[in-house]
Amino acid sequence: MKRSAFTMIELVVVIVILGILSSIAVSKMAVTRDDAQITKGRSEIAALRNAIILYRNTNMLKGNGAKYPSKLDALSTATSSDGNAIFGYDSNDSKEDNKLLDYPVYAKDTNGHWRKVANNKYSYKITNLDVNFTYIAKIGKFDCKHGIANGAQKLCKSLTE
Repeated sequence: MKRSAFTMIELVVVIVILGILSSIAVSKMAVTRDDAQITKGRSEIAALRNAIILYRNTNMLKGNGAKYPSKLDALSTATSSDGNAIFGYDSNDSKEDNKLLDYPVYAKDTNGHWRKVANNKYSYKITNLDVNFTYIAKIGKFDCKHGIANGAQKLCKSLTE
């Protein structure tokens, strides 16, 4: 007698194998997404730091003194709402030729995005943790606090080093 269909045991074995493979794939994809958000944050931090230095150097070449931008955004409020442009330009020097970034970063309260939480204080959300950054205008420094090894500070280290 010729067999023309799969037995129930063969189908169950195939379904179990597919279940195991899919659980492995889903866990690997979640890690990959977090790594991509860290990489995105690193590149935005590097671009912002370079823009701050370029702003200072441009002012020096123009003979305006070695001043850093006093703010990193033109928001009149201390915090941002979803869709606000941050890191665009210094609100005290908003001429087009003095922009910090050619394309500003838009605030959003979701993973992989920035938001303004206070004057010259910003937060980058990743893996549902907020990594807080402070901009010190006197010295042109934009950084987060390293220290005790909790989740946000580990992320701070991975974003800035």
